[in-house]
Amino acid sequence: MAPALPVPGLRSCADLTAAIDWSATGLGPRDRWDQAVAAAVELVLASPMPMAVSFGDDFVLLYNDAYADLIGALHPAALGRPAAEAFGELWPSPGFGGVIEDVYRGGQPFLEAETQLTVARTEGGRPEQAFLTRGHSAVRDSRGAIAGVLTVAAVTTQVTRRLQNLGELTARLAGALTIDDVARVVLGYLIDSFDVDHCKFAVDDGAAFRAVRRIRGEVLDEADERLPPVWKPLPDEDRFPLVAAARVGRPLFVADGEPLGAVAVDRHERRIRALAALPLRTASLTGALSIGYREPHTWLPAERALLSAAAQLVGQAAERARRFEAQHGTAQLLQRSMLPEHLPELEHFRIAARYAPGVDGNAAGGDFYDAFRLADGRLAIVLGDVAGHDVRAAAVMGQVRAALRALALTTAEPPEVLAGLDRLVGSLGAESRNEEIFVTVVYGVLDPADGTITLASAGHPPPVLRRASVAGEPPTAELVKVPPGAPLGLGGRWQTGQVRLEPGDTIMLFSDGMVERRGRSLNEGLDALVAAAASATSGDPRNLCSLATAAVPGPPTDDDVAVLAVERAVTRSRSDSMRVAAEPTGPSRVRHWMTNRLREWDVPEPVIASAVLCTSELTTNALLHAGTPAQVEIDLNAERLLVSVADTGTRGSVIRTHDGMGSLSSRGRGLGLIEELSDSWGTDPSVRGSTVWFEILIHSTVD
Repeated sequence: MAPALPVPGLRSCADLTAAIDWSATGLGPRDRWDQAVAAAVELVLASPMPMAVSFGDDFVLLYNDAYADLIGALHPAALGRPAAEAFGELWPSPGFGGVIEDVYRGGQPFLEAETQLTVARTEGGRPEQAFLTRGHSAVRDSRGAIAGVLTVAAVTTQVTRRLQNLGELTARLAGALTIDDVARVVLGYLIDSFDVDHCKFAVDDGAAFRAVRRIRGEVLDEADERLPPVWKPLPDEDRFPLVAAARVGRPLFVADGEPLGAVAVDRHERRIRALAALPLRTASLTGALSIGYREPHTWLPAERALLSAAAQLVGQAAERARRFEAQHGTAQLLQRSMLPEHLPELEHFRIAARYAPGVDGNAAGGDFYDAFRLADGRLAIVLGDVAGHDVRAAAVMGQVRAALRALALTTAEPPEVLAGLDRLVGSLGAESRNEEIFVTVVYGVLDPADGTITLASAGHPPPVLRRASVAGEPPTAELVKVPPGAPLGLGGRWQTGQVRLEPGDTIMLFSDGMVERRGRSLNEGLDALVAAAASATSGDPRNLCSLATAAVPGPPTDDDVAVLAVERAVTRSRSDSMRVAAEPTGPSRVRHWMTNRLREWDVPEPVIASAVLCTSELTTNALLHAGTPAQVEIDLNAERLLVSVADTGTRGSVIRTHDGMGSLSSRGRGLGLIEELSDSWGTDPSVRGSTVWFEILIHSTVD
C-alpha cells in the first residue's frame, strides 16, 4: 500500500518526509521507527551529497534534496514509494535494482564503477542521461538486522574508493550512540579513506575542548577498538588549528608549512607539513576534525568538498550522540537511584544483584530488586516488575518498592505484605483512570538461623534454586515451587511456599526479561536459565547474576532485566578493600597490597599470581579510562577468590551489543587475559559507575 502523496507547497525532502503518512508503508508510523533507522534517515536528509535509502522488502524510497535533483521528474512522486514502482522499467535494468537487492540480502557493500541513469529533468521534458558512480551499503537497525540499503551517488569524477567509504561512514555513524562511538568511526574513516599520517577529532567540553587522535602505523587490536578513546584536553586557544576551526566555523587548509609546530605534543605532530581542519558546528555542539600529511599536499576542490560533506555528517552524528548521552544518563541515573546502592552484609550469606536496561538503554524502566534486614533479624528479599519502559513505570516502581519496605518493617509475612501492595496498586490504578498498571512481585523472608526462606508470588516467575555439589555429585538446579498468585492490583489472595538453603546453595530471583526471547516459548527460557545455574562454576551470587543475563540464547526483547541472588556460604569469608587514587602509581600500589594480603591468608601462589595480574589490568582500565579513583575489593572463602574493581566514571558504560560473555563491550583492554586466567568474570553497572569483577576457584584447602 502506497503512502498519501506529499502535501502540495512543500519543497525540501525533509519537509516532504515529515508530511508523508509512513504508516501505509513497511516502515510504519514515523514516531515508531527503529532508533538506528531514524538516525540513518536524519543523516541522509542533512547530507549535501546525493543519498537515498531503500527500506524493507519493498525497497521503500527515502532520499535528500541532492538525490531529488538527480532523478528529476520522478520526484516527488518517488518519495515514500516502493523503488520498483517509483523507477518503473529502470529498476529491473542491468546494474540498477538488482545491485541494491543483492546488498540488502547479503549485507556486503558494493561500489558501482559507473551507472547510466536516463530521466527527464522536468515533467514532460526531454530525457537526459547522467553517468553516476554509486556506493551501496547495508543499513542495520538497533539489533543488527539489515533494514535497508544506503545509496550514495556522485558524478564519476569522484574518487570511487572515497565515495564508497563515505557511504560506509554514513551507515556506521547511524549506529554510533555515544561521542566515543562517533570518535572511533570518524578516526577510522579518515585513516582508511585519506591515507593520512595524522588525524584528530575534537568536541567542546565545557569552557575548553577535548580531542582524540590516530596516527599512521598505530596498531590497534580488537580489545583496543572496544576501549573508550583516550581523550586529551585542548586549551581554548586559537593557536591550536582544531580550536581555531571550531570557534570561527571556517575550514583551514595548509598545503606546506609547520601547522602544528607551535602546539606539537610529540615528534609525530612536529613532522606534519600539510593540514586540513574542518569545523563541526551544530545547535548544541562545537568541534572540529583534522587530517595531516608529512609531505606537502595540494588540497584540490573535490577533496575539500568531500571533507566538508564528511564533516557535516560527523557533526550531525556527534550532536545526536550528545543528546543520547544526556538522555541515557538521566534515564539510567533515575533508574539506578531507585535501586539500593548497597546490599546487606550477613555473616553466613552473600547477596548480589544486577540490573540491565532494555536494548536501547535510553529510558527508565519498571524492574526493581531490594534486600533489607527486618526488625527481628531476618532478611527480606524482593524482585518485581512494573510493566512499561518510561518515567511513569519508574515512578510506580519507586512507590511500590518504598511501600513494600514500609509494610515489611511493620508486618513481614509475605501474604500480608502482598495484600498491602495490592491495595496500593489498586489505588494507583484508580487514579490513572485510562492507564492500566500491571505489577508482579516475588517476595521472601530469609531466616539466617537455619537458611529457611518463606516465599510468595504475585504473578511473577518462580525463583531458581541451585543446590551445591554433595558427595562428589555435580550441582543441580530447579525452579522453586511457589504457589501462584494474581498480579498486584487485582484483589487476589496469596499463599506461601518454603525452601531451605543448605551451605553452598543459592537462590536466584529474576524478572521475565531474563527468559523471554522472540520466537521462543517461556518454558524454553526457563529451562535454559536452570541449566546455566546448574553448570555454573560456583554458586557465588555475583557469578550467577552475570551468567543469568546471557543464559538464554536468541535476540533479547526490549524489556529490562533484574536479578537478585542469595548464597548460603559454606564458611565465613575473609575480605578487604583498598581505595586507589587516579594517579600513575595506583596499579603498583594495588599489586603490592594485594600480594601481601593474599599471602597472609595462605592463598596458593599460582592463584596470587593470576589474581594480581588481572587486578592490575582492571585497575589500570579504571584509572585511565574512567579517570576516577578505583575501589578494589577482595573476598576469599574456601572455594574461590572474588575480586572487584569499581569506578565512578560514565564513559564506556553504554551497552549496545549482547554477546555470550555478558556485556563488557566497552572496556576491552586485558579482558582476553582475564578470561584466560579466571574462572568467570563480568561487569555490574551501579548508581555511580560500573564494577568489573572476576572469580578464581581455589582447588586446595585454605585455612
